[in-house]
Amino acid sequence: MDPVDLQLGNKNLWSCLVRLLSKDPEWLNAKMKFFLPNTDLDSRNETLDPEQRVILQLNKLHVQGSATWQSFIHCVCMQLEVPLELEVLLLSTFGCDDGFTSQLGAEGKSLPESQLHQGLKRPHQSCGSSPRRKQCRKQQLVSRRKGLEVLHRQRRRLGWPRRVSPPIWLHGDFSREGSAEGAGSTIQVSALPSRLFQGHPMSSVLKETQGGDQFGELAKKYLQLLRTSAQQRYGSRIPGSGQSHAFHQVYVPPILRRATASLDTQEGAIMGDLKVEDGTDVSISDLFNTRVNKGPRVTVLLGKAGMGKTTLAHRLCQKWAEGHLDCFQALFLFEFRQLNLITRFLTLSQLLFDLYLSPESDPDAVFQYLEKNADQVLLIFDGLDEALQPMGPDGPGSVLTLFSRLCRGTLLPGCRVMATSRPGKLPACLPAEAAMVYMLGFDGPRVEEYVNHFFSAQPLQEGALAELQTNGRLRSLCAVPALCQVACLCLHHLLPDHAPGQSVALLPTMTQLYMQMVLALSPRGHLPTTSLLDLGEVALRGLETGKVIFYAKDIAPPLIAFGATHSLLTSFCVRTGPGHQQTGYAFTHVSLQEFLAALHLMASPKVDKDTLTQHVTLHSRWVQRTKARLDLSDHLPTFLAGLASCTCRPFLSHLAQGNEDCVGTKQAAVVQVLKKLATRKLTGPKVVELCHCVNETQEPELASLTAQSLPYQLPFHNFPLTCTDLATLTNILEHREAPIHLDFDGCPLEPHCPEALVGCGQIENLSFKSRKCGDAFAEALSRSLPTMGRLQMLGLAGSKITARGISHLVKALPLCPQLEEVSFRDNQLSDQVVLNIVEVLPHLPRLRKLDLSGNSVCVSTLLCLARVAVTCPTIRTLQARKADLIFLLSPPTETTAELQRKEKREPTAVTCPRPHGYTRQSQNLNKGSISPQTFCPSCSAESHLGHLAPDLQESDGQRKGAQSRSLTLRLQKCQLQVHDAETLIALLQEGPHLEEVDLSGNQLEDEGCRLMAEAASQLHITRKLDLSDNGLSLAGVHCVLRAVSACWTLAELHISLQHKTVVFMFAQEPEEQEGPQERAAFLDSLMLQMPSELPLSSRRMRLTHCGLQAKHLEQLCKALGGSCHLGHLHLDFSGNALGDEGATRLAQLLPGLGALQSLNLSENSLSLDAVLGLARCFSTLQWLFHLDISFESQHILLRGDKTGRDIWTTGSSPDFPAGAEFLGFRRRCIPRSLRLSECPLEPPSLTHLCATLKECPGPLELQLSCEFLSDQSLETLLDCLPRLPQLSLLQLSQTGLSPKSPFLLANTLSLCPRVKKVDLRSLHHATLHFRSNEEQEGVCCGFTGCSLSQEHVESLCRLLSKCKDLSQVDLSANLLGDSGLRCLLECLPQVPISGSLDLSHNSVSQESALYLVETLPSCPRVREASVNLGSEQSFRIHFSKEDQAGKTLRLSECSFRPEHVSRLATGLSQSLQLTELTLTQCCLDQEQLAILLSLVGRPAGLFSLRVQEPWADRAGILSLLEVCAQASGSVTEISISKTQQQLCVQLEFPRQEENPVALRWDPAPGTPRLAHCDLGTHHSLLVGQLMETCARLQQLSLSQVNLWEDNDDSSLLLQNLLLSLSQLKTFRYADKTFTQAPLQLCPALTPPVIPSPGLRGLSVSPCGQKPQVALEMIFRGTQL
Repeated sequence: MDPVDLQLGNKNLWSCLVRLLSKDPEWLNAKMKFFLPNTDLDSRNETLDPEQRVILQLNKLHVQGSATWQSFIHCVCMQLEVPLELEVLLLSTFGCDDGFTSQLGAEGKSLPESQLHQGLKRPHQSCGSSPRRKQCRKQQLVSRRKGLEVLHRQRRRLGWPRRVSPPIWLHGDFSREGSAEGAGSTIQVSALPSRLFQGHPMSSVLKETQGGDQFGELAKKYLQLLRTSAQQRYGSRIPGSGQSHAFHQVYVPPILRRATASLDTQEGAIMGDLKVEDGTDVSISDLFNTRVNKGPRVTVLLGKAGMGKTTLAHRLCQKWAEGHLDCFQALFLFEFRQLNLITRFLTLSQLLFDLYLSPESDPDAVFQYLEKNADQVLLIFDGLDEALQPMGPDGPGSVLTLFSRLCRGTLLPGCRVMATSRPGKLPACLPAEAAMVYMLGFDGPRVEEYVNHFFSAQPLQEGALAELQTNGRLRSLCAVPALCQVACLCLHHLLPDHAPGQSVALLPTMTQLYMQMVLALSPRGHLPTTSLLDLGEVALRGLETGKVIFYAKDIAPPLIAFGATHSLLTSFCVRTGPGHQQTGYAFTHVSLQEFLAALHLMASPKVDKDTLTQHVTLHSRWVQRTKARLDLSDHLPTFLAGLASCTCRPFLSHLAQGNEDCVGTKQAAVVQVLKKLATRKLTGPKVVELCHCVNETQEPELASLTAQSLPYQLPFHNFPLTCTDLATLTNILEHREAPIHLDFDGCPLEPHCPEALVGCGQIENLSFKSRKCGDAFAEALSRSLPTMGRLQMLGLAGSKITARGISHLVKALPLCPQLEEVSFRDNQLSDQVVLNIVEVLPHLPRLRKLDLSGNSVCVSTLLCLARVAVTCPTIRTLQARKADLIFLLSPPTETTAELQRKEKREPTAVTCPRPHGYTRQSQNLNKGSISPQTFCPSCSAESHLGHLAPDLQESDGQRKGAQSRSLTLRLQKCQLQVHDAETLIALLQEGPHLEEVDLSGNQLEDEGCRLMAEAASQLHITRKLDLSDNGLSLAGVHCVLRAVSACWTLAELHISLQHKTVVFMFAQEPEEQEGPQERAAFLDSLMLQMPSELPLSSRRMRLTHCGLQAKHLEQLCKALGGSCHLGHLHLDFSGNALGDEGATRLAQLLPGLGALQSLNLSENSLSLDAVLGLARCFSTLQWLFHLDISFESQHILLRGDKTGRDIWTTGSSPDFPAGAEFLGFRRRCIPRSLRLSECPLEPPSLTHLCATLKECPGPLELQLSCEFLSDQSLETLLDCLPRLPQLSLLQLSQTGLSPKSPFLLANTLSLCPRVKKVDLRSLHHATLHFRSNEEQEGVCCGFTGCSLSQEHVESLCRLLSKCKDLSQVDLSANLLGDSGLRCLLECLPQVPISGSLDLSHNSVSQESALYLVETLPSCPRVREASVNLGSEQSFRIHFSKEDQAGKTLRLSECSFRPEHVSRLATGLSQSLQLTELTLTQCCLDQEQLAILLSLVGRPAGLFSLRVQEPWADRAGILSLLEVCAQASGSVTEISISKTQQQLCVQLEFPRQEENPVALRWDPAPGTPRLAHCDLGTHHSLLVGQLMETCARLQQLSLSQVNLWEDNDDSSLLLQNLLLSLSQLKTFRYADKTFTQAPLQLCPALTPPVIPSPGLRGLSVSPCGQKPQVALEMIFRGTQL
């Protein structure tokens, strides 16, 4: 075509466009489906001429508006081979906003009116839109040049290449959650398949309606219309130009598993573990089981993003349209992401007809037909997790309200409803009985099948499969169908241009997978940067606002064309009501929207670093429906982390137009945020998200930080995990050095998930709990276990593994010698499978625990397991109880140490013996074993067992450990019977020593219990045999007793028929090989021990609550006769029905049983007479020493000497050498005791008791206790005391006594001379001690807290006076008061007390203290008295047996007032025998003290007064000496201590007057003389008084007294005083301020300067320099 001819009017341009599009009608049809998703390409148009059909299609596009038309023109120019000149005209004329002149041309005019689009206006002729025909050549060239410049500028702005060709892209269901959710989708090269809002119905075989009336005809037409519509939308796909049809029709169904979990209808959450069944794949036809009418009519399809939920929904529509789902007449498909746009209330008919497909006529009749045949209607709701609208009221309401009523059957009852959703918290509208189906993506075979369908060419198929086999990471990504589709697209683009193995190197992460996809969409390697970033901005804006559907106003036309050309956008019709519809656009999948948004954040200059980091967050997979809008950015942080990889920097720099610094800064910011997140404590879902992000960065340092920060215990609870998740976790753990524990509890896992853990050597504990995993899961796990070198604990609980699955694990376990614990709980394993597992035990040298609980093992299998426990040398415990079955093992020490040494060896490369040559690093190349890393993950465990060289020879240490081991066998509630007991006995007799055998809860009955009891001595049981709850009867008890009579090791037998208890306890069995030398050594050791230290051989026979009566005792005692001779026997007959008759009969039979250690007769319904009659046993049973009786609680216990001193009392004793008795084997005199409590002690009972005890050998201790003891009963008891000469103690504890009891007890002192002590406390505790004949006399009496007052004093004193040898009396804590104490002191001379009298706490005052002073002259035997009226409240008087010459009185805190001083002085003056008085804090000041000293006068003798008052440390030396000067007698000693606040003065009476003339001493001529010093008048008078009072002073002591505080007056006074003391013998001085050695004063203290001839000693404590000078003045100053 001539270029000049192309520059014509619009008519010529339109004609050129029509001719161009007529060459490629398929491409135009695809674009019609994209821009007009609801258009109907009617087959009637096929009869038209191709150009006429193009004109019709162009008219339909034109009437949609300028935005749609401009986007279409951009697609034409971008994808078709358009001549450059025509492209310039198209873009300049139709691709701009200034318009398009709608000139149809002759072609359009020639079309008949009926062939035009209904409602389409004819285009009018535009004026002045084209140049004139006649132009010069120059003008033509200028116009052409301008057009080319415009075209180039537009191409550069849009980022177009010079010329583009249609890219190869997979249109169709490339998943959303919007478009097509997975790789099981229909693939097309043209535009993506439409996601029509009005639904995707398919047809089925229409059943004939009854009657064939017009009603049925209307319904039949509508159902046919549904089928036709579904065939058009989902039947066949339109392939792109030049593409194979098979290339686009790829659908591989993902794994579907039924889930057994209930829904909480209140919270809408899945309750409990979502137990995904393994091994039971669900096909599409199985989703709706119409054969069972009672089954759930609601099905929920759960799957993570990209698993293919929407694709499966479309697949159902297609199958229905093709007639495969003939059980449904009508099928409707709705998408919640489009239904969310409906804000008005709807009825069900409006939902079906207005928003989906309308009937041609009479919609009410059609709706009635649907209601009548509701059981043949299927409604599919896609994206339930995207439903955001709240529930509406009853009746017409929101879409979610209609959905709820459909599910609950209130609307269209009987219809089938299916909903798809991501896992998480579902809406509460779902019924609890809804069927749950889980989509688990692709496994290995499905990935291979998809690749084979995707690549039509054989070389590409083989190359793609080879690439996937060599890259485990890419293979794990392909487990997600959507990612598998992207991976195939990238491989399709990369394989032709790269060598084998290089293509997959470009796809290490999900982010780079998407990046390669974008590059593959760019023709000829050119990347349209501007358009890509602009489209990413649209994607980000949608994520931030929760928007996944866009309209033409939201996206610029060039971007719509760009998205359509590169298959990044899909279109669909959005209906909001009848007649209201418009075209909507969405990204082909939400993950693609997230990737484009991440590109915009990382490469766009509009986004700063802070905005970027706000999007790097971790999303929890525990979905909470509390947000106002749907969070669509699940993968956005992962894509941002992936783009932070250094590998992506060139790609991002190209998008950022070379701004590499900005890109590097953003990448570093993302990595820094991930480092902070790695150090935080995260939940399980966030840990998985973090691992994905870190793995995407490909940063080893970040991966190491994340791995090291993970906790030691890493739990994953109640959220779904994919194989990709576990593979990512494994990659991160490879950077960890420390071991880790992984616990998967309640997490739905795919069957092939364990393959992702291959080679993870950091796992130490691996636990899968409550997972309904089956054989496929077990097989995958068996391939992974041997590759985990550190694995110590393996747990697989709650699965449905059969024998086939267990066989794989059994073959893999020997390849894991490091295992220490294995658990197969609750797996419903058969008996043979359990036995197969147990056979592995010898091959696991480190195993400590094997848990096989919850697997329903039969009795025969249990006995086989018992045999294994007996024969296996490492088993220590076999525990079986109902469903519990546990083996506890103890590996030999040598084996453990050897394995530890082997672990420290250097790693060695090991090549797999299989042909593929897989090689790993091995750290355990042991002889006879294979390392966990010695084979590849693709090989099964059993394939390598043939290469093992097992070494089953036991070492000597192992054999020795097997011989010395002890086995614990617990077979509880296992339905064992008598014949099983015989088998078990024969089995155990061949085995090792048994520490414990527990057969409780079985059905052994009497015979079985007898057999076990007889075999007890042969089974070498060292601790316990439990036969409880085995149906033992009373007759069988005697058999059991006779059976164990000869068992030497039996320590205790407890039988309680009421509590179904039969327990044998054994002592350590003595050595069987004990020679004569050992026997002699034993006897020699006995000779060196006292009898109390002898070893005892005792056993306990407890027959409690067995219903024993008197008639059973004789036979019972015969059965016990053999046990009595084996050692000291403890019998317990408590809780039986012996009664009085049985007690009497038993007392007769007890002597025949020998020396018992104890006998318990509690709870046997004994009367009081029978209880008291047991006291006779003291005289008939020599072994009985203690009888404890609590009558009300029926506690009766007869005990022997607990120290075993009566070991040789009865029975034969060993033959000891002569002289053994001399060494200490004589019996000691041990008191017997009777404790009687909770018993009504009336006089007759007490008389009976005392008469019974009269014959009891002594000494005897009687302890009684009752609620209250009357005076009559007390008198009766006390009257009987003289008739019990063997009584050593009588105690009444916790027994209420009357106020008269003190007098009764006091009277006992005279009635019973053997009483040596009476102690009554608070009228509730009384104790009487009796003396033996050898003990000295002396009686103690105490009545404390007995409320004694003044009125009781005389009577009490009169009774006490009858006692001739009263030593101590304690009347403290009574109510005597001053009057009572005065009365007592008056009676005191008549009471012969020789020890002490305690009157403390009797509420006395100063009057009592003064009266005590006044009474002292009348009490000559008082030697000391002390009174404290402060907080101590003590008042004690001490006596002597004879008159005491010197008495001491101490008064403390008496608070004497001035009027008391004269009375105190009078008492002191009269108490001539009182020689010492101490007044401590009695409130006497210096003046009162001076008065007291002046008033105290005596005829003769010495009197010492010691005063301790607070003022003593503050008073000066002069004032204290002045107080002493007031004394009426001669002062012989003065002691002042300021630290003790004490002043001591000793007086001598009468005072002797002496000449006060100054003393002179002239021992030699020329010696200095002493003379009076010149003092003041006051001091001179004081010196005179002191010389008069202290003339006979012999000792002066000053402690911590400062002599210089009065300006040296004290030193001068002391100097003058010392000059006049002719009889002074000792002077002591101490002051803490003296710091120099006192030896410096020695020159001044020589005899020539000693002032007093009588001074014989001087004591000077350390003092300071000033005191040193003062002392020198004292002694040197006299040298005149």
